[in-house]
Amino acid sequence: MRALLLICLGLLAACRSLSPVPAWQSPQGRDDAQLGQIIESSSGARLTPAQLVERLAGSGRVLVGEQHDNPDHHALELWLLQALASRRAQGSLLLEMLEPAQQAKVDAARRQTGEGAPPADLPAALAWQKGWDWALYGPLVRYALGQPYPLLAANLDRSEIMGIYRAPTALSGSASTAPAVREPLLEQIRQSHCGLLPESQLPAMLAVQQQRDRRIAERLRDAPTPALLFAGAYHARRDLGVPLHLADLGVQGAKVLLLVEVGQQVAPGSADFIWYMAAQPEQDHCAELRR
Repeated sequence: MRALLLICLGLLAACRSLSPVPAWQSPQGRDDAQLGQIIESSSGARLTPAQLVERLAGSGRVLVGEQHDNPDHHALELWLLQALASRRAQGSLLLEMLEPAQQAKVDAARRQTGEGAPPADLPAALAWQKGWDWALYGPLVRYALGQPYPLLAANLDRSEIMGIYRAPTALSGSASTAPAVREPLLEQIRQSHCGLLPESQLPAMLAVQQQRDRRIAERLRDAPTPALLFAGAYHARRDLGVPLHLADLGVQGAKVLLLVEVGQQVAPGSADFIWYMAAQPEQDHCAELRR
C-alpha cells in the first residue's frame, strides 16, 4: 500500500504543470530551428522543459552554465529554480557571482527579507560586485533571498585570487589536472584575453581558474542538497570545469546543463543537457582592447 501511495504521489507531481518558459529577450536567432531545443547528450533526444526538470530534479547537485550577458539565460535560471522547487524541496542555491566576504551580508539580507523588511538598497546591502550586471542578476537574487533555503557564495575572495596569482598552488587529484584539461583551459585564457597576455602569465591565470573551480566544487560538496549552482559555462563544463573537481573530491552524480546561444558549437562530453537560447549581438571585445 505504501509503495502504491508513493507511485501515485509521484504521478501527481509529474502531472503538475509548470509555468510557461519566459519569452525570448535576445534579438538574434529568433527564426533559427535550433531555438528552444533541449538536447539530452547521452541519447541525443529532444526534451520538453518539463522532461528536463524531471531529469534534473532527481540529482542532488545540478550545475547550470550561463553566458553572463544574455538576459534569456538569467530568465531561464529563475524559471528553472522555481520549476525544480515545485518538484522537490530545494536545499541550497550557489552563485559564482558571490564571494565569501559577502556571505554574512547575504545572510543578513535573507533574515531581513524573511522578517518582511528587505534592504531598501539591496545591491549596496550585499556589496554586489559591479562586474556582474545587477539588472540581470537582481530578479534571481531577490527571489532567492525570500526562500527557505540558503543562498551561498561559491567563488574565491579577491585577496585569495591575488594570493594564488602570486604563488600558484598545486591541485590534488588526477581528473582536474590532466593535460587534456589544462591545455584547452590555457587556450581559452589566451583567447579570452585576445592574445594580449604574455605567455609567462598564463600558468598563474590557469591556477586561478582551476582554484576557482575547486572552490566551487568544495562549496557544492558541502552545501545542503539538492544544491543548484549558476556559474559561467566554462566553470560548469563536465569536461573542463567543476565536475572534474567534484570527482577529485569523491563526489559523483552531479548533472550539468549548459545554456547555449543558437549557432554555438558545443564540445562533446561537456554537458548532460544543452538548451539553445536566442543570441545577443556579437561584439568584438578584442578590438576595444587593442586600441
